[in-house]
Amino acid sequence: MRWFRLGSGRQKDPAAGQAIVDDVRERFGAHLQGSFHEQAEAVVPLLAGDEGVAAAAAILREFADSAYADLQTQTAELSRRTGYAFAVDRADYRSLWRDTQGQLRWPLFTLPCRLHPYIQVSAAAAVISAEAKRATRLTAPGPLLAHVLEILDLTIDGWEFARVRPDTDAATLAHRLIGAARDLRGAMSDEPPLPRPVRELMRRNHTVDIYDAASPQVVGGFNPGREMREALLA
Repeated sequence: MRWFRLGSGRQKDPAAGQAIVDDVRERFGAHLQGSFHEQAEAVVPLLAGDEGVAAAAAILREFADSAYADLQTQTAELSRRTGYAFAVDRADYRSLWRDTQGQLRWPLFTLPCRLHPYIQVSAAAAVISAEAKRATRLTAPGPLLAHVLEILDLTIDGWEFARVRPDTDAATLAHRLIGAARDLRGAMSDEPPLPRPVRELMRRNHTVDIYDAASPQVVGGFNPGREMREALLA
């Protein structure tokens, strides 16, 4: 991680995968003791095997769906207040954040699904990256890749448009999502085109200061565009 200086089959038992999702939802969270990183690392081994990989994909799907629903609600209310219609395109949240000019609330810490981006979602992205070939056998890889890229888009949008602090937990999430996208695309027979926000960020060469998760100290830098280019254009 440059920022940190200092299938043939489908899931055989969907209920088992959902049980894992529900288990990690209840056992981990921002309200519990332990850093986000420590909790995410504890979730990873619970997502082992076919059921665990299917659960990781389900976590990413549920989180992405919940974020989409929240932003639909926010933009509908914003449209009522302003008289302007704002389209919510899951493949291009970046344009929505730019068009709404700071009038949206970044929702990823408080979604009703009770999955935390730096805990369950970060762990799920790490597992999908490590088990990309298995994931393409157990799930529909196209939608899974789309969910990964949606969450990546929203993560970086938070830094740029919503004053979300890019700390080591946030950078780890972004790094893992980029890795998951790279490995999923590599495991797919046909690599789908990259969505507009990814292509836009790839044309940039901007390094973001990364803060320590537990202090105001800057501990490194993260260049999303360069990391995406190196991972997704190789």
